[in-house]
Order: sequence, then C-alpha cells, then structure tokens
Amino acid sequence: MTDDALRHDPSAPVLITGGYGTVGAEIARMLAPTTPTLLTGRSPERGRALAEETGAEVRAWDLGSPAPFRAAVSAVVNSVNDPDDRVLRAAVLGGVPYVDITRWTARLQRAVTVATLLRPTAPVLLSSAWMGGVTSLVAASLAAGLGGAERVEIAVRWDMADRSGADSVEFMDRLGVPFEVVDEGRRRLADPLTDARTVMIGGAPVRVARIDTPEQFTLPLTLGSATATTRIGFSSAAATRALLALRGAGFFRWGGGERWAPARRALLHSPGEGGTAQVRVDVTHAGRGRTATLTDPRGQSHLTAVGAVLGLRRVLGEDGAPAPEGLVFPEQHPDPLRAAPLLAAHGVGVESGPAARIGGAAA
Repeated sequence: MTDDALRHDPSAPVLITGGYGTVGAEIARMLAPTTPTLLTGRSPERGRALAEETGAEVRAWDLGSPAPFRAAVSAVVNSVNDPDDRVLRAAVLGGVPYVDITRWTARLQRAVTVATLLRPTAPVLLSSAWMGGVTSLVAASLAAGLGGAERVEIAVRWDMADRSGADSVEFMDRLGVPFEVVDEGRRRLADPLTDARTVMIGGAPVRVARIDTPEQFTLPLTLGSATATTRIGFSSAAATRALLALRGAGFFRWGGGERWAPARRALLHSPGEGGTAQVRVDVTHAGRGRTATLTDPRGQSHLTAVGAVLGLRRVLGEDGAPAPEGLVFPEQHPDPLRAAPLLAAHGVGVESGPAARIGGAAA
C-alpha cells in the first residue's frame, strides 16, 4: 500500500489522472476556460504542450510506481486505469469528490466494495458505463419519460477512423471472458461477440454483438431493468465480420494472455484523425418504447470526455441539483430529463422518438 494523500480544498485545481492521454486531454480542454486543472501521468514532459494550451499544472503520478503522490485538489476525474485503486483510495480517504470513467465491470464491482468499506464522506461517481456514463444517463432519461425501464438495449457504432488510446480498446482483453448479464429477469453468463443482430444507427445498418460493459451490471440495480444489453459494431463491416470470425475460431480464448495483448489491441487501436461517435439507446416499459441516437462529430474520445465533465459537475453540485451523497452511478441523476440539453451544450446531438424494432438475432 502506497502513502498517497489527497487533501480536499475547494479553491484548488481539479486533478485529472491520465490528464494528457487521449481522453484526459479532451477533459482538460473542456474545463480550461473556467476550471483550473492539475494533470498527472507517468511522463510529465508529454503533457507540457497541453499544459501551456490550457493553463494547467503538470505533475508525475505513475500508478505503477511505489512513489507516493500528494496534492490539494477540489475534485478528481480519473481517466486512466487504476488497477490497485490508488486514486480511488486517496480521494475517498481525503474527502475529495471523485469521478471514474475507466473501469470494466469486474473492476467497477471491486471499486464499489472498496469505496463502501472506506465510507466516503464526499461523492463517488463510478461513471464507467459506455462513453463516460453518457449511455446510462440517456437510458435514465428515456426511462423517466416512460415511467420505468423494463428493457434497455444499447448499440454502439465504433468508428474505425476515430482516435483511440490504448485504454480505450482494453475491452479487447475481455473478449474471451464470459460475463454475467440479466436477461428477462434472470442472471446468466454471456459470451462476448455473441447474440449478433443488425441495428439502424444514424440511418445506417450496423451489425452489433454483445460485449461486457458496466451498465449491464448497474442498470438492473438502479433502474430495475429486467434486461440490459450492450452490443458493439464497427463502421467497417469487414472489421465486424473479422472480429466475429476470430471469436468463432477461438482466438480470444487461446490468445487471451499478456503475450497476445498487443495483437488484440492493435485490431482497434487507432491514432487516426478522428471520426464520429454514434450510440443508440432503446428503452421499453409497460408496452411502450423510446429510442435515442447520440451523435458526436468530434468522436468517441470527446463523447467520453463529455461524460466525465458532466460527472464532475454532478459531484460538485454544479449542474442545477445538489451534489449526491456517497457512491452513485450516472443514471441516478436527480433530473435525467435534462440529459439532452446537457449533451447538446457540448455539441452532442440527441435524436429521440418512439422505439422501432431492433434487428433480429443471428442464428
């Protein structure tokens, strides 16, 4: 256990761990006009240009090194993998409002346990649902309009031309690991990249298949959903076919160790110029349904950063509602119907209407 220490000071900057990574840099730029920031990572020299651009301070905090980190901060946005919960522990023990956007399901479940045992006195928002919790917030908004959410289905279109950091495609490491889901009120294990179907996203058909994401764990608990499903597809139909073929050949089982990690992540890791992020969210309840399609022309890293910034405003009580108490998830927003205007303020389009039928499952 390291001797990290964060002290809460409302006048201090917001700490962004991983602050000059792909998503962290987007967060820093969004906050720059009004909010001082402290950016940390393994190599501070990599963040100098961003610090000059945004007026941020840059310091080293290598989560893989035993060297302790100490700072006074007003809040924490964790945008980097925290495998030993160092950032989480330091924030909770220091009474610092905390937002996390980086955890896959098993690590989120562990974070729930760690935070609960530490008895947080400041808000802890675990916002690792797809795109920084944006999908869960929109699901809650649709549920509020319907009076509930018996079924939530999320379909993600991954743009192969978009920029993505290494952490963004770490879900590739989970494609050989069965995960727990809730279908029709029953818990079962699902295999990644199964239950494929075609969904219309932004007016175009996209072949999508199941992946392990945290909202499939949280939505049945928070919204009472009897079914919660997240699927992913790609702007390149060939890439989707290739991944489904690799799954069928067993690659993600026999190629699941560290030796094959670079090969797995290289399938999707892209330093490209950017693409458009699109996500479709369908909610049905009591025989009625609503659908929303989110479009961010600035890409998935920007949309994830939007989720992080909305989460920060939530834990600070700066979004028109009092800050939450204790540990919460993004779909527990006190006024989820505000999701569309909150997203629109950051350039994210939200097109909603009555739900249409989702494409049938593949044989």
